[in-house]
Amino acid sequence: MRQKLVRLVGGVAIAALALGGAAACKSDSGSDEASGGACDAKIAFFGALTGPNAALGINENNGVKLALDKYNKENADCQVTLVPLDSQGSPDQAPGLAQQAIDDEKILGIVGPAFSGESEAANPLFNEAGLVAVTPSATRPSLNEQGWKNWFRVVGNDLYQGPAAAWYIENELKAEKVFVIDDQSAYGAGLADEVKKVLGAKVVGSDKVQGDGKQSDFSATVTQVKSSGATAVYYGGYYPEAGLIRKQLTGAGVTATLVAGDGTNDAAYIEGAGAAAAEGSILTCPCMPAAETGGTFEEDYKALHGVDAGTYSDTAFDAANILLQGIKAGNTDRTKLLEFVKGYTGQGVAANYKFGANGDLDPESVRVFAYVVKDGKIVPAKEIPKSW
Repeated sequence: MRQKLVRLVGGVAIAALALGGAAACKSDSGSDEASGGACDAKIAFFGALTGPNAALGINENNGVKLALDKYNKENADCQVTLVPLDSQGSPDQAPGLAQQAIDDEKILGIVGPAFSGESEAANPLFNEAGLVAVTPSATRPSLNEQGWKNWFRVVGNDLYQGPAAAWYIENELKAEKVFVIDDQSAYGAGLADEVKKVLGAKVVGSDKVQGDGKQSDFSATVTQVKSSGATAVYYGGYYPEAGLIRKQLTGAGVTATLVAGDGTNDAAYIEGAGAAAAEGSILTCPCMPAAETGGTFEEDYKALHGVDAGTYSDTAFDAANILLQGIKAGNTDRTKLLEFVKGYTGQGVAANYKFGANGDLDPESVRVFAYVVKDGKIVPAKEIPKSW
């Protein structure tokens, strides 16, 4: 019943967006020139399109592409261009890319940065320039403590996801001994810390590994896990290392269930681990199953890209549409578009959006799901009860 309602509301919101159309891009006189440049505007996607974590960035960029495809078809005389900014998921790349976006005065808004580490590196520059940034996926809690006035997040942060994962480990897996591993990234370490806080004495050991493709032999960590007697292993980090860890755990005879967060929630995790080793893994995400998204998003995404929507494709679509709605409404410079997003409320395909003073999504809109690897695919397991 709820699925049908969400689809209906999402469909109405998307229809309203279409009807808002080209008229808002022009002045009352019908002149493109009088619109303040709306018909020559750009938005950028900022995230990994190449490198070890590219699958997640590509999911999001494809969501933004769908939003632009729909917008530009509905507004043939008032096009908006997408600028891809490939960070490779690296904080080292982020400042240079941020400055590149800032220097292009036609870029009015950013979808991203996608990852927490690159957000910490790029957002101070965006904030100083007054360039609005809406992230579909950077979940480190402390991002909302930086005092950035330009920054907004359309997903729940790890203060929701970490406790939700811990709830699943305790209540569904019934694990009394848990080993926690993280990749030392802003995202991975932060998420692992939240899990540790909730599980407390049930954490019988922990270790840190290297992410970003810098480590492939995890035998020392595997030995520690095996010695601990853990029946569940929590990993904070991204899918490349998670897949290898799962594969090597299985190779050493460790049958403990691997639980990981949204950075691992991608089919590439199964490829890295091998289907047999990955079977039964639990992956959490503050994102809903594609079948529950509103409107015709699921069908439209597959029609455009030839594949099913991936993790955060829907939130990236929504983030892009928030910016596009602002441009349609005539907010055709950075200052006006930032003010539009700051006061934005509305229904997207993934959530009902309203932002707090710190840029975070209203807690009432946050939902966290558990997914399970079954028969070589990632499928929904259940929505985790709210503890906030």
